[in-house]
Amino acid sequence: MLIVTPALAAANNGNWHTAARWQTFLAGAADAQIAQAWDGEPVDALIALHARRSADSIARFHAAHPQRPLALVLTGTDLYRDIERGDASARHSLECASHVVVLQHEALRRLSAVQQAKARVIVQSAARVLRRDKATDFIAVGHLRDEKDPLTLMDAARRLAEPLSIVHVGNPLDEALAAAARRTMADCPHYRWLGGLGAEDTRQWIAGARALVHMSRIEGGANVVIEAVRSQVPVLASRIDGNVGLLGTGYEGYFPVGDAPALAALMQRFAGDAAFAERLAEQCAALEPQFAPEVEAKAVQALVADLLATMRP
Repeated sequence: MLIVTPALAAANNGNWHTAARWQTFLAGAADAQIAQAWDGEPVDALIALHARRSADSIARFHAAHPQRPLALVLTGTDLYRDIERGDASARHSLECASHVVVLQHEALRRLSAVQQAKARVIVQSAARVLRRDKATDFIAVGHLRDEKDPLTLMDAARRLAEPLSIVHVGNPLDEALAAAARRTMADCPHYRWLGGLGAEDTRQWIAGARALVHMSRIEGGANVVIEAVRSQVPVLASRIDGNVGLLGTGYEGYFPVGDAPALAALMQRFAGDAAFAERLAEQCAALEPQFAPEVEAKAVQALVADLLATMRP
């Protein structure tokens, strides 16, 4: 079995972490390898992350082995940009797939009835990492690119009535956004952009914050939200499907996407209203069990069992 992902370890992004985690879950159950592309080697089944960026591998595998199982894992840019805008390669990937995976429940609403019939939800997971000491008020984790909307956090930092500490982790994928981060640090000493960090260091920063701020415009189901919940760190999140599908429609920690004044007000409320902060903590604690690795592992193993059960020559 081959897991195709457009990004390998050096990218340190969601696609890579999903592929690596799934490979671990399948150890002993299936010989799962990870690659950026299918090069024609014999495999019983293909799991591909990202409809557009893995489209070439998907199309070639399906053409060579039309009866073999092919699972497509849809990302946020697949669901909320490429497929929605009619990208031909992404749509063809959906047609080729015998199985479709989405990473949170709201995503199913973006699929047609035919696509939903072959789709399932596999919610991602994270290990529990806890810290008693809280070194910062707010942590944001996401590479500096437009989809993650770092400018809304920077604008909110400038609007805060009190200097609440903010740490921002993420590689500078867009130099204009990196320059904006440096300007914000110069103007707002309570805002610190650390650049990209390794997974273990990032988890320690998350666990050491009072709350995670997640500003994304597009998400398939952000693992960083799950990591925060597993660290008993409440989340302040943009109200998009990718966040609502994980945290639920009744969660109280949302702000309108791209609305810096609303985010600043939410941050100030969280910092100053102990009852509100405790309510968000309680809501996140109720969600935590579904984000445990054993839950995701069981779902991934069930997917692969279904793939292999439908395998034909």
